[in-house]
Amino acid sequence: MRQSGIKRRLETAVVGGGLAGLAAATVLAENGARVTLYEREDILGGRAAAWNDELKDGTSFQMERGFHAFFRQYYNLRALMRRVDPELSCLTPMTDYPVLGEDGAKASFRALPKRAPLNIAELVRRTDSLGLQALLQIDRKAAAAMLAFGPHTYERYDHMSAREYLDSLSFPEEARRMLFDVFSHSFFSREENLSAAELLMQFHFYFMGNPEGLVFDTMNVPFSRGLFNPLGHYLRSLDVNVQTGTAVERVERAPGHANGYDVHVGSRSTRFDGVVLGLSVNPLRELVARSKTLGNETWRSDVDALEVTWPFVVWRLWLDRPVAAHRAPFAGTAGVGLLDNISVYEKLEDESRAQAEQRGGSVVELHAYAVDPVHHEEAIKTNLLAGLHELYPETRDATILEERYLCRWDCPAFAPGSHARRPSVITPERMVTLAGDFVRIEQPSALMERAVTTGFIAANSLLGHRAQEIESVPRSGVLSALKL
Repeated sequence: MRQSGIKRRLETAVVGGGLAGLAAATVLAENGARVTLYEREDILGGRAAAWNDELKDGTSFQMERGFHAFFRQYYNLRALMRRVDPELSCLTPMTDYPVLGEDGAKASFRALPKRAPLNIAELVRRTDSLGLQALLQIDRKAAAAMLAFGPHTYERYDHMSAREYLDSLSFPEEARRMLFDVFSHSFFSREENLSAAELLMQFHFYFMGNPEGLVFDTMNVPFSRGLFNPLGHYLRSLDVNVQTGTAVERVERAPGHANGYDVHVGSRSTRFDGVVLGLSVNPLRELVARSKTLGNETWRSDVDALEVTWPFVVWRLWLDRPVAAHRAPFAGTAGVGLLDNISVYEKLEDESRAQAEQRGGSVVELHAYAVDPVHHEEAIKTNLLAGLHELYPETRDATILEERYLCRWDCPAFAPGSHARRPSVITPERMVTLAGDFVRIEQPSALMERAVTTGFIAANSLLGHRAQEIESVPRSGVLSALKL
């Protein structure tokens, strides 16, 4: 995949150094393009970045925006990672994906069959709240739509909210919380603000149509060491001009009849043959608003209509005593206040393991997704801590030695009715493409995998050929022909 003998090297700019931009820059550079990568922050990684921090005793560590699961159907993300870690040695396989609820409720995805409907049958067998009487009350036609995902799904269900769809199933309340809440929260969204079509896509991508199973791998080192620093070195070895700490103000068509696009940074501009916009929602909207000659009125309006969800919270705690030895490295939660999951970081990555061993305690991270902005920090912390104490009672007497609290409001929304006008990789400009986890594509995907997949597609489009193969789970479910 090295340089392919292009007569005149394609001059390209990639705006944004997150996963989408890095994926695009990698494929472009490997295939002979001359690439300049602009990232406004001082580090690469975008919303998955890790940055330097320091504990009170002077111990340095990498802080991140929270735990990330590397599902095994993240084929394109793994293809990107193999550029710098061919054996994926930075990943550790998990054996289970537990979901914990109130009053001791627990769901487990350990060792489920990998194919539908066998995986569904086994999950139903394991779920105590899904007895025969409850199963007879479920709307079987509505439930079958989870096996029937396909292109028609957006036409039939995008106008509907995830809450309305889940209500139509008539699932027992406990089973609904334990089995379905985790999926809607995967998009950092509340059920009433999430498209039912996107929810059905998630069911398909993560469970119904996923041949790899629902259990995932985790990064055993901070993201900076495992991926972003090595990938930055790799790009520089391909002569990519990596400019961190550099914000692009606007991108304009070359004036007159000249070809190309002028990328403006401060008082200077540089002309490129093509541009990948690999930005998250708000920076993209702002850049397009300033770039007066870019695209057409409809496209610009569609970009401006993009929204972000309610904030999410990451609260990392250094405790003076360990959690119980049997606690899972990661557990989803349901029905326990604002708490959406718990990570025991010393069971995940080496830095936290060293910190926990030195102090004889634990490093625990609590997440809350789609938090109503009316909640203040202290109220959120009180609620999260109560959830931790309920699920892990051994932490009730623990002292918090240190903490890091992050509240971010920048994840893309997938609201009911938004799919039809969601921008795709291809824009009205032949040599300008979009990439990001909010971009509409044909391949079922989400989160980090969608970011990388769109980056690969964006690069292929500028190159004019399929330089990078795009892998995907099956695009349709086993009952898709019924168009339920």
